[in-house]
Amino acid sequence: MQQPQIIVIGGGAAGFMGAITAAESFPLAKVTILEKNRGVLNKVRISGGGRCNVTNAAPTIPELVKGYPRGAKFLRPLFEIFNNQHTIQWFEKRGVLLKTEPDGRMFPTTNDSETIVDCLIKSAQRANINIRTSTDVVEITKIGAGFEVILRTGEVIPATAVLVTSGGHPQLSGYEWLLKVGAKVEAPVPSLFTFNIPTSPLKELMGVSVGNTAVKMAGSKLSETGALLFTHWGISGPAVLRLSAWGARELSSKNYQFISLINFTNKKSNEVMQQLIDFQRDAAWRGKFVATQAPFGLPQRLWKQLVELSNIPDTMRWSDMPAKNLNRLVEHLTNFQLEVQGKTTFKEEFVTCGGVNLNGIHPKTMECREVPGLFFAGEVLDIDGITGGYNFQAAWTTGYIAGSHMLKEKES
Repeated sequence: MQQPQIIVIGGGAAGFMGAITAAESFPLAKVTILEKNRGVLNKVRISGGGRCNVTNAAPTIPELVKGYPRGAKFLRPLFEIFNNQHTIQWFEKRGVLLKTEPDGRMFPTTNDSETIVDCLIKSAQRANINIRTSTDVVEITKIGAGFEVILRTGEVIPATAVLVTSGGHPQLSGYEWLLKVGAKVEAPVPSLFTFNIPTSPLKELMGVSVGNTAVKMAGSKLSETGALLFTHWGISGPAVLRLSAWGARELSSKNYQFISLINFTNKKSNEVMQQLIDFQRDAAWRGKFVATQAPFGLPQRLWKQLVELSNIPDTMRWSDMPAKNLNRLVEHLTNFQLEVQGKTTFKEEFVTCGGVNLNGIHPKTMECREVPGLFFAGEVLDIDGITGGYNFQAAWTTGYIAGSHMLKEKES
């Protein structure tokens, strides 16, 4: 009997998990990873600022699925088979310990993404997986029960089963070779990006971070809370990135031109108003200059800017502040308007909304319903998560499930 040939297209997180699982599940098969770049696991290397945010410590599956703007329903049953706890155990078994940070992100205890890269490469080598880099696949052709994988060089590689883990692509043209073989694809738009605000009155605050804000898109239900970071081009931080993920298609339809409303206190305006009125009456506060001490845990630089924009001079005391200035200050604190005119890719976490349509994928095996023997995993699918380890977890889960089914009897 001829040796089964499993080809994995894409040497990223999902590709390695799929290849390792396939090699361990089907020891008689020859497993090959084809990566078009000169190196493998590039995204793993740079993610999390070079530390690799491996997964999220969400305590339950219902909590875990909340991290996916697209694909949550599809992932839920898959997480019953392989979830964040399985990821932790998978790496521990291979000598890599993970730690949890206060926001739920999980990193290797070494704080070095190379720990994860080394673990995956060594696991692949132990499983006798052939890793080919600078190998660009241009076409997959179905030949009888198997496939031919055609490279840009013209080389043709026969395959019993193929797993595509080629990642997201910003243009629909990047999926044409998959459309040709019979996959259905949702048009891609960016997710996880920061907001460009060239006319921002808060430009001088570059580098200032605000701990607990609420960021909204005016005229929409889109709203997210979390830390916000002022940058030289506009605003970033978890609240903005999450909003961009949940609103990926809506923001794309507006060509990234919209009004962003920011509540720097994450409190209701009447609560903020009452607290400021209390300052005016409080003996400990009323004699102080408004500009000198920031309330609500706000950075002093931000507070001073908001006070200035409310036409409150440095020499004005709390007790002397007129109602119109007070009203303006409350408005700036709880409903600050910034005109967004474009986006900037958050390079470390580049993710697309879109990809291979999940309706065409068998949810128990990751096999393409239209093309038996063709499997998909990772960001090539129309699955994407917010920041915090969710995208890697989707890669580990879909890669593991695809890898464990590639040569089994196909399920209906």
